[in-house]
Amino acid sequence: MDELYNATECSGENGTNVSANCSGAFNKFIQPVWQITLWAVAYFGIVVVSVVGNVVVIWIILAHRRMRTVTNYFLVNLAFAEAAMSAFNTVINFTYAVHNEWYFGLVYCRFHNFFPIAAIFASIYSMTAIALDRYMAIIHPLKQRLSSTQTRLVIGVIWLLALLLAFPQYLYSSTAVLPGRTVCFIDWPEYNTVDFKKIYYVCVTVLIYFLPLCIMGWAYMTVAVTLWTSEIPGDSSEHYAEQLIAKRKVVKMMIVVVCTFAVCWLPYHVYFLLHQFFPELFEERYIQQVYLAVMWLAMSSTMYNPVIYYCLNSRFRGGFQQVFCCCAPTVTKEELLELKSPRYLQTQVCVRRTSQNNKRVFMYIDVFRCSLKTTSSYGAKNFSPKNVS
Repeated sequence: MDELYNATECSGENGTNVSANCSGAFNKFIQPVWQITLWAVAYFGIVVVSVVGNVVVIWIILAHRRMRTVTNYFLVNLAFAEAAMSAFNTVINFTYAVHNEWYFGLVYCRFHNFFPIAAIFASIYSMTAIALDRYMAIIHPLKQRLSSTQTRLVIGVIWLLALLLAFPQYLYSSTAVLPGRTVCFIDWPEYNTVDFKKIYYVCVTVLIYFLPLCIMGWAYMTVAVTLWTSEIPGDSSEHYAEQLIAKRKVVKMMIVVVCTFAVCWLPYHVYFLLHQFFPELFEERYIQQVYLAVMWLAMSSTMYNPVIYYCLNSRFRGGFQQVFCCCAPTVTKEELLELKSPRYLQTQVCVRRTSQNNKRVFMYIDVFRCSLKTTSSYGAKNFSPKNVS
């Protein structure tokens, strides 16, 4: 069966034992056409939803000045990593898993084994950076926040570390022609004293899953206790309640994102850790279906975030409805205003709420005069500013 990130596992000194170690001249995991068709639909669905959704997320953030915050820059990096992994690896993974034959050459074999680890590292450490940024903003609000330049630098460091961690997968990747098929595999070096392959995969699992999840769990637990049980240190403005609600919404959204990632990737990491220590379990015919299901769940993590943003964030919801205006519900004025820059809001429109009769008040401002209009279930009515509480 296929090795981690869908590379065939082989080992040998200078590749001399590749044919022997990569045994099996035929694919014993052949499936009926109807099963392959169902899996194909499921995998192609991931690619379409993930690529389109994450590209729209990137556009919403970069095209609207108000969305260019530290948190959202990390969301751009997260969206890019997930869209790229979905586009470049999901279909190839599926094709290789079903046919157990490599059609794409040595160069793509190396990229195919190398890029997913880098992309997963970039994804989860972007989420970790967001968690730490939320922690600093809420627990230590008086300390200096990251600037845009510093945020870009952090993103660059994340990718540099990601590429370094994934480099062994590139270095040892190769292809071999066996009787009846070609395979893409990782030709790990053999040492008498240590099992380099096992050490590497255990370290990768810790670094791209367990360690960042522990950091995020600690950060969000601390933030949640602060937001839901006590006052925010240093925050005593008149808009305290609104700011508190806004901060809670952001934290809720990111907790959902992190939990979704953790649930989707846990079976995948467990699967491959078991493969390292109990390889005999992976010779059964049913393991092909297990692998396809586990891999689908892991790859599907790339398509959930845009849906989460749409459901839990009014600014992203307004952006998605702008893009898909032909098939989405009517965009409300408030959702469109959420995407505008603060300068625009100060010079064009100010939104206020009144508790009386559940009325929503919109105040349109220009250079010469200020008029106020309200709408409610009882119809429109004009007010002067002095009559508004």
